[in-house]
Amino acid sequence: MREKITFFIFGNSGAPVKQFIVSKAFLCFLCFLLIAGMTTVGFGAYDYYNLKMASFDTQELESSVGAQHEEIAIQRKQIQTFAGEINILKTKLLALNNFEKRIRMVAGIDNLDEQGGIFGIGGSAPEDIDTGVALTERHNDLIREMHDQVKQLTLASISQEEGFDLLLKHLIDQGNLLARTPAIRPTDGMVTSKFGMRRSPFTGRSEFHKGLDIANRKGTPVFATADGTVIYADAKSFWGNLIVIDHGHGMVTRYAHLNKFLKKSGDTVKRGEKIAEIGNTGRSTGPHLHYEVNLNGTPIDPTKYILN
Repeated sequence: MREKITFFIFGNSGAPVKQFIVSKAFLCFLCFLLIAGMTTVGFGAYDYYNLKMASFDTQELESSVGAQHEEIAIQRKQIQTFAGEINILKTKLLALNNFEKRIRMVAGIDNLDEQGGIFGIGGSAPEDIDTGVALTERHNDLIREMHDQVKQLTLASISQEEGFDLLLKHLIDQGNLLARTPAIRPTDGMVTSKFGMRRSPFTGRSEFHKGLDIANRKGTPVFATADGTVIYADAKSFWGNLIVIDHGHGMVTRYAHLNKFLKKSGDTVKRGEKIAEIGNTGRSTGPHLHYEVNLNGTPIDPTKYILN
């Protein structure tokens, strides 16, 4: 005989008692259904949780990937900008190099060795960078290439600076040479005896006149015809009162028959500076200045050095 379980349900006072008779097998079946339902709900909740977590991870990954793409785009833009700036610097250095060459050409100065400097610099222009190529494929190469170009630009700028320094020194030397080259009349007045062969006013014989005689009133100012250093300022036999100025580079000028010295030996003078006054000292027939230009000990026609 099958076992049965009886359930009694008591209601309020006076209400009849309800009785339910359930077999053990049915009760076991109900328990099985309850356990199965709870298990199903548990697995469903677990799967729902996993799906939610997977969805959250996916969103986080997508957000991270999006941020990385944005960072890559920014870095690519920065690389293109940097490459553009490098090319601008190369263009400016090349312009400076060409400017230096033009100055050297005008000044008649030999060009420096052109194998160095900016002529060895190459590389991609900004527009040559393919924006469709992933940054991971070209990032290291681009950074290395730009680093090499920056090094080359640095070396080129140093070379260019040295070139300009040498050019400036040469121009300064040329300027000093020009400043130390006679270029003006030593005094005002009438030329009474030119450079070259003449008849001596004292002996009547033919002689070589090594300078230029300029006659004027006694006391007329005499000027240095170029920058230099006074190496003699004293009386000297037939020269009378004589000033000799050394201009360097083998150039020397003499001013003779002076009345009054305004400079002494050792003084430095500038072109156009008053150094003495016309006189009639030494072997002279009247107030005048005897002016000589000597290059490496050889008399030169002073008129070749009078530009005013």
